[in-house]
Amino acid sequence: MKKLFKVALVAVGILFAGNFANAQTKIGHINFNQLIDMMPETKTVTAQMQAYQKTFIDQLTTMNNEYTTKGQEFQKSSATMTDAIRTSKGQELQDIQKRMQDYQNNAQQQVDAKRQELGKPLIDKATAAVNAVAKEKGYAYVLDSSQVSLLVSPDADDLMAAVKLKLGLK
Repeated sequence: MKKLFKVALVAVGILFAGNFANAQTKIGHINFNQLIDMMPETKTVTAQMQAYQKTFIDQLTTMNNEYTTKGQEFQKSSATMTDAIRTSKGQELQDIQKRMQDYQNNAQQQVDAKRQELGKPLIDKATAAVNAVAKEKGYAYVLDSSQVSLLVSPDADDLMAAVKLKLGLK
């Protein structure tokens, strides 16, 4: 009876040890920013963003030229101006400067919103590919190595090659 009990205890121990080994999770990593840069759609998005930003830059350049011109005129003729006109012209320059700052802040917000709008499909596509590869290969966690400093990571756990294949990238 003691012998049967010991055999059963050893069998249960082996069963639990096997389940514990299977319960360990696999962790992979990928440089997500590098993956996005490799996608051909990134060039299109970049070109669209540059064209969009150029419209704001052109307007800001025009405003800056106006500010510079009026500032130079103010400096040249300020000695001959009355106090009221000097104050008025100084206020006008401050107003132009404030409009430029407001325009620049508004432009930056619009550019950021456009970048998110144009980049979302790329990020969604890359994320879906990473999720699919992780699921196919049994990874419970995939870390973004562009955001996290990995001190040790075996080559086998780098999912870049598999995800590139999934997306049809070279």
